Amino acid sequence: MSLAVLGAGSFGTAVADHAARVGREVVLWCRGGDQARHINERHRNPRYLKDYPLQESLRATAVLEEALEGADRVVLALPTQSLRSVLERLAPLSPEGRSFLSLAKGIEISTGLMPHRIFEEVLPGSSYSALSGPSHAEEVVRDLPTAVIVASKDPATAVEWQKLLNAPRFRVYTSGDVVGVELGGAVKNIIAIAVGIAHSLSVGDNARAALATRGLAEIMRLGSAMGASPLTLAGLAGVGDLMATCYSAHSRNFRFGAAIGRGASADSAVSEIGQVVEGAHTVKALVAYARTKGIELPISEGVHAILYEGAVLQDVIERLLFREPKPE
Repeated sequence: MSLAVLGAGSFGTAVADHAARVGREVVLWCRGGDQARHINERHRNPRYLKDYPLQESLRATAVLEEALEGADRVVLALPTQSLRSVLERLAPLSPEGRSFLSLAKGIEISTGLMPHRIFEEVLPGSSYSALSGPSHAEEVVRDLPTAVIVASKDPATAVEWQKLLNAPRFRVYTSGDVVGVELGGAVKNIIAIAVGIAHSLSVGDNARAALATRGLAEIMRLGSAMGASPLTLAGLAGVGDLMATCYSAHSRNFRFGAAIGRGASADSAVSEIGQVVEGAHTVKALVAYARTKGIELPISEGVHAILYEGAVLQDVIERLLFREPKPE
């Protein structure tokens, strides 16, 4: 079965390499020709995961049409803020009959839409699924044990993706809750920024655990308002991804927060990470949505205040930790 992976960032590269490892014919679409040539000739991505060898059968191209040629399944390994523009390029390329799987974990700033809603606007009627869960690219590419979840409104489609990607060290579960899977993957990035800030302020493990746990309460609160299943958010896409993102050195959102906590500006922190930090974008859309709906999100509000309202770090963290006591 031929598979196109659109996006040669860390996770796109890792998923493409995994699919090639389990015997799929994979073409990885890169933004630039030099990157594609390097992957084809040296079997390494010169920009992301560059220390890890890739499967020799994995082929790369910088030509979108070439990546899609003969591919009946397409993985969208794109930042949420870039998803719409790439989907618009796909629209005239006969997407009918193809099945799409999104790896995006965020919310579009300009519209407040999650990835599946963007997809419905640009490619209505096409088959769509979303993958999420605790799955750092640095560990997937090393074939370390990983468990993820694929969600689709069509159960059979989720099972098809499960069969395509499942392996002994890459366990794929299925779900029908697209909203819950995408929501958990988006909001946990914001909570990880808060935990990273707290880490640099040396407030201790207890405080970090409190922030992560109350962050889960925010995810659950949002999920209830948006129709997500609590069971989804208590699983891999919610608790699982939250734990990995808040406590791993691989987490770019945690590292971004840690840089902010050390006094870096948002721009310099992003430069330090060297990759897209989805939580820094998602928090804008999420806070705007929550304010219009009257949903209380103190941690997300605190991260927004630090990044975009000039708030003092210590003041925000102390406000979060010393809020008025109430029943949990």
